[in-house]
Amino acid sequence: MKTLYLPSEDPKTPETAAEIIKNGGLVALPTETVYGLGANGLDEVAVSHIFEAKGRPQDNPLILHVAKPQEIEKFCHDIPKAAYDLAEAFWPGPLTIVLPARDIVPKRTTGGLSTVAVRCPDNAVTREIIARAGVPIAAPSANLSGKPSTTTAQHVLHDHDGRIDAVVDGGPCRVGVESTIVDLTDGRPRLLRPGGISPEQLISILGDLVIDKAVTAQIDKDAVVKAPGMKYRHYAPAEPVVIVAGSREKAAAYIHRHFIPGDRVLCFEEELPLYADCAPLAYGKESDVETLSAGLFAALRELDDPAIHQVYARCPVGGGVAYAVQNRLKKAAAFHIVDSEVEE
Repeated sequence: MKTLYLPSEDPKTPETAAEIIKNGGLVALPTETVYGLGANGLDEVAVSHIFEAKGRPQDNPLILHVAKPQEIEKFCHDIPKAAYDLAEAFWPGPLTIVLPARDIVPKRTTGGLSTVAVRCPDNAVTREIIARAGVPIAAPSANLSGKPSTTTAQHVLHDHDGRIDAVVDGGPCRVGVESTIVDLTDGRPRLLRPGGISPEQLISILGDLVIDKAVTAQIDKDAVVKAPGMKYRHYAPAEPVVIVAGSREKAAAYIHRHFIPGDRVLCFEEELPLYADCAPLAYGKESDVETLSAGLFAALRELDDPAIHQVYARCPVGGGVAYAVQNRLKKAAAFHIVDSEVEE
């Protein structure tokens, strides 16, 4: 198979990509979060090709992407007012809402569940492709399953060149981490995955929010989950990752005590001088958390090298987008965290 390269600025790209989707093919699509590996979300055979291309577990649900917020009524039922309030506030944008699924949505898309995750992406070309295809597009992140997500078309081609029909190049993703996911199907609103819309922003609309255990800890491999990224080790390079918490000075002292040749350090730009002899890689500025969000997955992909022994990572603290960066790094580290303030 030859993978077509489709620049987003080419006026023919939306129709070309939409035709591939309508014919059951796979197209990698840019969004404001990460690149998604898209197929017709109502076609079980097409959706099965997503799982095959990614090596994705069959019980890991997919997200349906729609062109307009109003389209959720075609694929969901018993939609609460809170969903419309969230859509008005944050769509198009990096927010996914879990709702009861209509029968038109195949179980292959929902991971066998009666619920479906839906969002309207903040990317005009991708929304046009969805509209021209005339179907919702199921699109998990376009990386091989478990590996760091794709935030450029070049990342997609690295993983899937010759294995998917096309990739639409929309440039680097602005947010850089996957969408926030909130579940509105079970009493109180529940945060299943943090992302570009912060818990604080959700609470400003919902007035209430429960943080799911999967956000803060590894959950059992047999657990039934309603959204992507909750159960399996995700976003991880080949080698083990250890998050080193604490002040700059204490963290640097801990890393220098344990660092051996073949290790790497993932840190903030402000900390590069502290690790000059430890093969450091900065993924953004601690003082500008949005640069950390945008740069995280590109850095993790650069560190995805079996020759590396171990990665010591520095993680931001606080709420907002920093909360999403924390979540992705903790998933990459399988929640292996050391506190340099107390660890000797």
